[in-house]
Amino acid sequence: MDITLRQLTYFIALAETRHFGRAAERCHVTQPALSVQIRELEDRLGAQLIAREGRQPALTPAGQEVLASARRVMGELDRMQDAVRWQGGLSGRLKLGVIPTVAPYLLPVALPMLRARDLSLDLRVREAQTDQILSDLGDGHVDAAVLALPTGVPGLVETPLFEDRFTLAGSAAQIEELSARTEALRPTELNPDRLLLLDEGHCLADQALEVCGLRRSATRVDLGASSLATLSGLVAEGFGLTLLPELALESEMAATPALRVIRFPAPEPARMVGLVRRDLSGNDGWFIELAAILREAGRAVLDTARARVP
Repeated sequence: MDITLRQLTYFIALAETRHFGRAAERCHVTQPALSVQIRELEDRLGAQLIAREGRQPALTPAGQEVLASARRVMGELDRMQDAVRWQGGLSGRLKLGVIPTVAPYLLPVALPMLRARDLSLDLRVREAQTDQILSDLGDGHVDAAVLALPTGVPGLVETPLFEDRFTLAGSAAQIEELSARTEALRPTELNPDRLLLLDEGHCLADQALEVCGLRRSATRVDLGASSLATLSGLVAEGFGLTLLPELALESEMAATPALRVIRFPAPEPARMVGLVRRDLSGNDGWFIELAAILREAGRAVLDTARARVP
């Protein structure tokens, strides 16, 4: 009974996508080719793994068992490959996932530092929201990811990079009005009806709601902007207020001259930005080195922001 790694890869993709077309697209093959390999896997195991009667393919009880075993096999293969791949440290090809509220601000500083260290480094960057990045990390589509900690996901190694404090941003008139208060404004005192945040799915929106002591279902908070750049433009024109992380301050204030920002009183609300990888054991010198470079880049961006808005 010869079961191939290709068959296991195709089967895992089908089990996770529950769609032959999407599974084939993930594996970069045609749908008929994927279907043939799944059939051959079933023939060699002597069991039906996929129930094809419904609108979506579903795993049979035997399929559930095989899926668990297939993931263990592919996990061990990943460990073997990484043990060899990273022996030379941070070199070769690196696939890095970064969330959208970090990527445009950190990468312009970090990438030249990585290039200066090793011109031969083949760096591939994947920008996506947290859930997608974590899925890509678990599937091995990225080697490491920059996102907000903690992830709450087992089987990951997490290391902090820097603390990114939240500031309050709005138009000149709005910020002047708030600055004139006799007492410093705290996040929990913000009017939810004036608060603009990112689309649902961005972890920054959830963090901002938590900072303000708000619940999505119990407020009229507008969760509509797709990027911090869009959000900054809106609030600069008087369409509400927003929480803007320090990491974005220099870039967004330079791009939107009308934007004004004030700080909250200590302790300032913040998120922890960190680097994450799968816990595959083996040599992690590359991970430590990568974290050190990203940490240095982050501190450089934050130092500039704190000089602009003390």
